[in-house]
Amino acid sequence: MHVASTGFVRGLVAGLAAGGNLLWAGPLPPAPAWSGASEALVVAGDHPWMTPAERTGLTDSPGYDETVAWLRRLCDASPLLDMRSFGRSAEGRELWLVIAGSDPGESPVARRRSGRPALLAQAGIHSGEIDGKDAGMMLLRDIAFGGKRQLLDGVDFLFVPVFNVDGHERSSEWNRPNQRGPRHQGWRTTAQNLNLNRDYTKADSPEMQAMLGLLTEWAPDLYLDIHVTDGIDYQYDITFGFNGDLNSPCWSPEIAGWLAGAFRPAIEGALRTAGHISGPLVFAVNNRDLAQGLSSGPSMPRFSHGYGDLRHLPAVLVENHSLKPYRQRVLGTYVLLEASLRLLASRGAALRQAIAADAAFRPNRVPVGWKRADPAPGAWPEFLGIAFEEYDSPVSGAKEVRWTGMPKVYPNLPVWGTQPDTLVSRPRAYWVPAAETEVIERLRLHGVDLEILTEARTVRVEMGRLSDPEPAALPYEGRHRLTAGVQWEERAVRFAAGSARVSTDQPLGDLAVVLLAAESADSFLAWGFFPGMLQRTEYVEGYVIAPLAEEMMAGDPGLRTEFETRLRTDPEFAADPAARLRWFYERSPYYDRQYLVYPVGVER
Repeated sequence: MHVASTGFVRGLVAGLAAGGNLLWAGPLPPAPAWSGASEALVVAGDHPWMTPAERTGLTDSPGYDETVAWLRRLCDASPLLDMRSFGRSAEGRELWLVIAGSDPGESPVARRRSGRPALLAQAGIHSGEIDGKDAGMMLLRDIAFGGKRQLLDGVDFLFVPVFNVDGHERSSEWNRPNQRGPRHQGWRTTAQNLNLNRDYTKADSPEMQAMLGLLTEWAPDLYLDIHVTDGIDYQYDITFGFNGDLNSPCWSPEIAGWLAGAFRPAIEGALRTAGHISGPLVFAVNNRDLAQGLSSGPSMPRFSHGYGDLRHLPAVLVENHSLKPYRQRVLGTYVLLEASLRLLASRGAALRQAIAADAAFRPNRVPVGWKRADPAPGAWPEFLGIAFEEYDSPVSGAKEVRWTGMPKVYPNLPVWGTQPDTLVSRPRAYWVPAAETEVIERLRLHGVDLEILTEARTVRVEMGRLSDPEPAALPYEGRHRLTAGVQWEERAVRFAAGSARVSTDQPLGDLAVVLLAAESADSFLAWGFFPGMLQRTEYVEGYVIAPLAEEMMAGDPGLRTEFETRLRTDPEFAADPAARLRWFYERSPYYDRQYLVYPVGVER
């Protein structure tokens, strides 16, 4: 076990005792000076509803119990607010939803019938990245008691203050050394060590299962997932992106058009007026060499905004810049939330038209994976970066980057795009056997419409037989992912009562394709949901198959020729008695025809 240097730890503790995170003045690069109009959002010290974070000067963030207690008092004091549990974490903590609206106590069904659009903002999916929680608390306070009641004219605000509540309570001053505050930060993953922003499709965690239920029940019109980014230094303090941004491909092109044409200019304008610098969400291709360009493109649906895109839910990934002070990031997030509410109230009808158009579209071919495309030269004319210098590190033995804190414009950076990796022809339906109860229940969680058989039915479908399946040796997000080729064959299959027919002619039909297509990188198959199919359960003894093989060759000269050719051309096979006998067993009528067959049928 490696123990931290005593002198190093003493220095850090001394710096923290002096009033801040010593790492701010240590390895972190200097932060450019900032002041903006959004600083007026912080209330005076004697305000009765000052938030716990404001009491620290927006340098720290409260624990979960203090957060929930403060929100409960606020909701009890205001007729505009209500607070409801929507699930529990793996460690049994309540997951809370705050509803702000003209009638916050109404049911989700009644809210949908009202016709009012709703914004759902989610904080703390990575609970060390907690800016959204403290910004949302300030905004709710101002809606209730700060003269911003009109923000709810024509729109409802749904707010999840902390999604990863167990990780939030694994709080420490040592959790994110590459982030400038708050002083105490939660942990990235849950108590089960699952990253919730990799769990949207497989939905293994109780937290994600609760969130999927919330999305289906409340049907928000706009979904904001608030993070803090990692990586390079730059001038932007609030960045955000969505599938289809910067003309990238996506599953919901009409929604992407609204986000690009209405949302982005409105939010960037509000942030600019408040003194913030916002920009599209991009990542450096090489964190040590910005000249190699930036990457942008759609995310897979295991991520929040990729999942929203696939289910035709407008979803935006907000990534505040980790090297900006916590105060600056929280205030910028407040501006973004407020501007989103104003926009949704005024332009919500057009967004709903886009949602309806994407939900009604049935493309003949559905992308089930993305890959990087060639870069567009000079696609980013003026990237507002920070200057850096290289130095020879005696620790890494390589050149490392030192950011100087000085603004620098990088002209004409190439942007690496994305294109579909695999396209699947849209079938009429998928058939899930009754025995695959876990998969059927996950489809229900996603809100996919299912036809459950009340009696057995024989159906002609295509079944895929896996070739060269390779389960991952180590788990990823709690599962051993599977890669394999697929060979298709048509057959009549009897599906027992309780089996599910999943039509793709439904609003969530694209989601059903990505979850059930054998070729999909985010399918249940790829996530390892069908381990039993990889296991052989019947065998044959040599004393049976050896004489049977002689009879098979005597009755089938072509089989004899195929076997003898294999012996001549494959010395390793020829020298392996078990492989030779297995070769005949696989061609005999006794072989298990279900071995390596993906149990989900495809109805064309």
